[in-house]
Amino acid sequence: MRVLIDSLAGGARRAEGTVVIIDVFRAFTTAAVALSRGATKIILVAGVDEALDIRNRGEAHIAIGEVAGTKPQGFDFGNSPFELSKADVGGKILVQRTSAGTLGVTEATNAVRTYAGSLIVAKPTIEALLEDAPELVTIVAMGGDAVSRTDEDELCALYMKNLLEGRAPDPDAIKTLILAGDQSAKYDDPAQPQYHPEDRDWALKIDYLDFAIAVENEDGLLVARSRRA
Repeated sequence: MRVLIDSLAGGARRAEGTVVIIDVFRAFTTAAVALSRGATKIILVAGVDEALDIRNRGEAHIAIGEVAGTKPQGFDFGNSPFELSKADVGGKILVQRTSAGTLGVTEATNAVRTYAGSLIVAKPTIEALLEDAPELVTIVAMGGDAVSRTDEDELCALYMKNLLEGRAPDPDAIKTLILAGDQSAKYDDPAQPQYHPEDRDWALKIDYLDFAIAVENEDGLLVARSRRA
């Protein structure tokens, strides 16, 4: 198995083989929490209007996501794992739009298979990849708005690459580095209340959940579901 790391929207477009799109703060932590609470599936889209149309047509019950970190008008929840940890999503279909994670999934058009990755589901994602045994895995760290690299996504990509290649990286060291970074600071900024401190707590629950998030094209929609290896 050959493992590559790439970054940002361009990396998603270049990615080949089995592709893991990483968004730790916060898209695929939020999605993981929603699935852990019984959401049946999450439709991943790039645009706000597309998300609202899907919900309003009755193809999804709940719209979640963000623009510039803030819940868009008409959405039910923001891009917040903390909010979703308290939401009633059992048995419901969600549609999610974010500026990095879901965008990356839609841009990864050369992927043979796609996973949505974050630290909370890192090891189960690796277990799924090892079970699949593809010749090529491309891990894409989506970063801030898919245009600037961020510590949490780059470190998550490195953590997963090391696990795939049989090494044992230190989760505590990963967490310490992320907490020291600039992206972590906004969760303590009272001027940015859209970033709950509890969102960061959820994002740094490394290997907390026991499933990967597999993405499949179903009737033209990119649909994420939990998968246990």
